[in-house]
Amino acid sequence: MDNQTSRRFSLGIDLGTSNSAIALEDFASGRTEIVEITQILGLNQIGEQPILPSALYLPHPDEFPQNGIRLPWSKAAGEPIIGRFARDHGALIPDRLITSAKSWLSNFHIDPKKPVLPWNSDLKEQKLSAFDCSRRYLEHIREGFLYTELAKGHSWSLAEGEIVLTVPASFDEMARNLTASAAEAAGMGKVVLLEEPQAAFYAWTAQAGSSWRSQVRRGDIVLVCDVGGGTADFSLIAVSEKNGNLEVERITVGEHILLGGDNMDLALAYTLKAQLEEAGKSIDPWQFLALVHGAAAAKVHLFSDLSLEESPVAVPSRGSSLFAKTVSTKLRRKSLEQVILDGFFPLTRVTDLPKEFRSAGLQEFGLPYASDPVISKHLARFLTRSLINVKASEALTSLVQSQPGVLEGEYLKPTAVLFNGGVFNAAPIRKRVLDLLILWGDGAPVRELAGFQPDLAVAKGAALYGRNRATGQGIRIKAGTARSYYIGLESSAPAIPGFKPPMKALCVVPQGMEEGSELLIGEREFGLITGQPADFRFFASEVRSGDAPGVIIESPERELEETGRIEVTLPAIEGFPEGQAIPVIINPSVTELGNLELWMKHTASDRRWKVEYKVRME
Repeated sequence: MDNQTSRRFSLGIDLGTSNSAIALEDFASGRTEIVEITQILGLNQIGEQPILPSALYLPHPDEFPQNGIRLPWSKAAGEPIIGRFARDHGALIPDRLITSAKSWLSNFHIDPKKPVLPWNSDLKEQKLSAFDCSRRYLEHIREGFLYTELAKGHSWSLAEGEIVLTVPASFDEMARNLTASAAEAAGMGKVVLLEEPQAAFYAWTAQAGSSWRSQVRRGDIVLVCDVGGGTADFSLIAVSEKNGNLEVERITVGEHILLGGDNMDLALAYTLKAQLEEAGKSIDPWQFLALVHGAAAAKVHLFSDLSLEESPVAVPSRGSSLFAKTVSTKLRRKSLEQVILDGFFPLTRVTDLPKEFRSAGLQEFGLPYASDPVISKHLARFLTRSLINVKASEALTSLVQSQPGVLEGEYLKPTAVLFNGGVFNAAPIRKRVLDLLILWGDGAPVRELAGFQPDLAVAKGAALYGRNRATGQGIRIKAGTARSYYIGLESSAPAIPGFKPPMKALCVVPQGMEEGSELLIGEREFGLITGQPADFRFFASEVRSGDAPGVIIESPERELEETGRIEVTLPAIEGFPEGQAIPVIINPSVTELGNLELWMKHTASDRRWKVEYKVRME
């Protein structure tokens, strides 16, 4: 159903690295609410929770009684378990637990459709791919939504809804397309993609009501600082004015950083393990997993009640006399602040950037976790690169130059911060980030935007955006593509023994190209190889906002980030031998749903070929 006016509701889905959530916006009643998701809580125990942990457990065929672990809509027993019980039970049997599947979607070195998860598991058969895990999470969310709402007497058809699925602003085009494809495979149809920081901003404007316009003003640069369980994501939104009305535009996004609350819990667990060993107590690997959970709970306890100086942590052992063998310790506030505030959010200088540690010649292969755990340094790198990016574009420069001194110095200076992600439930961490920004700005004030909702804002904001998009009303953040995109171009050069022509890169999509738009790079022709296998290389940049379509980069390996490489055989055309270059012009487009397509048009006919970033998953 393509007619936007016939939509009855919108769904906002936050498919998180650690936790997922769904929000419903009912157009008729105007209600916006988090829909609790039905999930398995224990053996023969099913319930609804506002959060669905993004964890998948692969049960052994003989592990549970027949139908003892089964959802109301399940067609067969023994299916993978998703949610809270999967996370908690799987922590005891990690060989069968899959987490962080979302991060594997953006891992350039792994085929996202290859069944490799759980990573490093000894399982031989049951493994799943990152794509399949995402599909299963979304299937669970779809079924859970319909089941929960039907129990309330609400019968929905997804065809009548605007479904908005959020992705990290730092996701590249391949990861975005994979996410959209997973949603379609899960029975959700064509979904709209929305960057998570933008969703958080939409939720904040709704929570603040009409007062949001009094909290920000023309010239403001809002830092959306999002640190969740597994990732850190940064975006900058500029506030401008047109015809007396405030307008907002996302001007820059950060890199995909695998660093978050899970790292903090692990660091606290190692600190407590050292305390136990100093007291003459030792714990086994199974108990250490329990210690991580205990440290996480104690962290939340101490950050929630600032009057407490310590929080007890009990570590059980296996066996029948469980309580008799419990090992106890305490997480003290001093240790908490040393590990979290001074370890992850120290008051560094803005010139202190993440360190690239010297690596061993041979490494255990896995997710590309951040090598430097200091989030302060990653934020400094983001703001430093943001200044470079804004200066590269006259349009972006004009958006921010009304703020005095904003383009001076070594980084782009935010004037306000919107926090998002579970880490920022802790007031001391929010204060530390504000103190850090004020320190970098030599005392210039930086405001915290009131009314944020760090756990559920992304789902709510996505639902609100869906309503705005379907009805044509409400605030819209001007964004477009988060990066500039390029395609590899082999140099035209005479053949020389032992010499390979250097690779160049052609800018095909400028940063900020809006959804529903297309371009024609018609000022010059290019040669397209058809009828035989050919390599296509894709590049991107977060800091070259000034590059126009058709610009050629001479040294892409040095100046750009390679985001993908594919081999594809495009259909041959009559009259051209296989392997002969066909003259084409390039016609890139960004669809209404936010997907990037690259068309190659034959100059002498109406024949054309499409090379998509998502072709890696086919």
